[in-house]
Formats: sequence, structure tokens, C-alpha cells
Amino acid sequence: MAINNEVLKTIQNHRSIRDFTDEKLTDEEVNILVNSAQRTSNSMSEQQYSIISVTDPKKLERLGEITLHHLPDKAGHFFLFIADQHRNAQIIKHHKPDANLEALHSADKFLASVHDVDLAVQNTLLTAESMGLGGTIMGSIYNNPKEIIEMFNLPELTFPVLGLAIGHPASMPDLKPRINNELIHFENGYQEPDMQIIEKFDKTLNEYYKNRKGSKRDTNFFKNIWSDIAKGNYRKDLLPAIKSQGFLQG
Repeated sequence: MAINNEVLKTIQNHRSIRDFTDEKLTDEEVNILVNSAQRTSNSMSEQQYSIISVTDPKKLERLGEITLHHLPDKAGHFFLFIADQHRNAQIIKHHKPDANLEALHSADKFLASVHDVDLAVQNTLLTAESMGLGGTIMGSIYNNPKEIIEMFNLPELTFPVLGLAIGHPASMPDLKPRINNELIHFENGYQEPDMQIIEKFDKTLNEYYKNRKGSKRDTNFFKNIWSDIAKGNYRKDLLPAIKSQGFLQG
């Protein structure tokens, strides 16, 4: 069993990259990343996602404003990953014009599309890291889903799920600690978290943030979770936007 290989090294050395050089990805690099996305496991082999390469400077700038991070306009390339049942609807209509497409509007098929996106994004980022590139997965596109739907002319039965900013790292951040395995890995049933282990991890993460290169701050695991919840925003326009695209109808 090969327990010391390059794939494991790449996975276990993952860190989000938010500081990029000005170098853009080549067409060859973009194609390699898309091909890796294509080889991802997907639900029922239906490949229920699409990828938009965003290259228009105005759209990239606006995405930077929406996401509040300005990674889309500073990265070497930006991908927008779309949950896509629209393509399957068109394929079915082509062969069976009178077919009932109710299933494509269901929560089941929406989640299948979202899962297909999630897996494809992870494969794309892993491939990028294996090539010496780096990136950040961006759920912050949810800050204004309606505008993104309009900006990219997304038809019914599609929805923007994740952005992925990829580029050449200008700097390499420290490896961020993760919670202990026993807090996420159980046997034969769910187990309540051990608060003593959590408190110990809080101290570990606090030390990481206090000593992190570039952006030191005084926080920990609990404070990260609470600061997110305490905002009280919850992106309340997200569910209406999903439904407006024809999903979650049954």
C-alpha cells in the first residue's frame, strides 16, 4: 500500500491561496483543470453541472464587489460552477417532447446537481495544487445570487453554486490546524462533541492566528463560528432565488 505518494502530499498540504501574482493561466492550464473536473465522480453519470470561465474584466470586477474579497479579479482565472438540470431538460425534450419533467424541479435533483458541483470543484482545485497553482473556493457568490443569475444569463433549472479563484501563489500561508479526527469521525452512530477537546483546539487555533503571516488576529474556533452566526444575515434571499430558478418545486 502506497501511503507516501504525491497525491496524499498535495491533499494534506492544502491551504487556501488569496494572494496571487499577475500571471494569468494559459489556455492549456485551463483545459487541464476542466478535464479534471470532467473526471470527477457524479450522480448517476448525469454530469449535472456546468462551468463558466469568467474573463470579462467588468464581470470579474463586479464579482469581486459581490464576494467582498476581490479574488475573482485578482486571480489568474475564475471559474463559476453551476448546478445544471437545464441541459438534461433539453436532452429529454429533444427525444420526448411531451415528457413530464417534474422530477428535474425536485429537491432530489437540485441536491444531485449541487453535489456534482461540489465534487467537481474539489477535483479542479486538487489538480491546480498538483500543478503548483493555488486557489480559493468561494461560497460568497451567494451574497447576491439574483444578480449573478442575471449577469450570466442562467436559464431555468440552473443555479450558481460555487466560485473558484485559481492562480499562481504570490505567497504561501501557514498550514491551518484542523479539528481532531475524533470530533468528525465516528463508528456506527453520531457522537456529541467533547468540549474539552474543542477547548484544546481553540487554544491551538488561537496560536495559529496570532502567529499567522500577513493577517494576525485574536480568534479561535468558537469565535469563528459565533461571528458567522451573529451577523444575523443568513443570506435570506438565497432560497427565493433557488425557487425562482425552478428548483425545490416538489
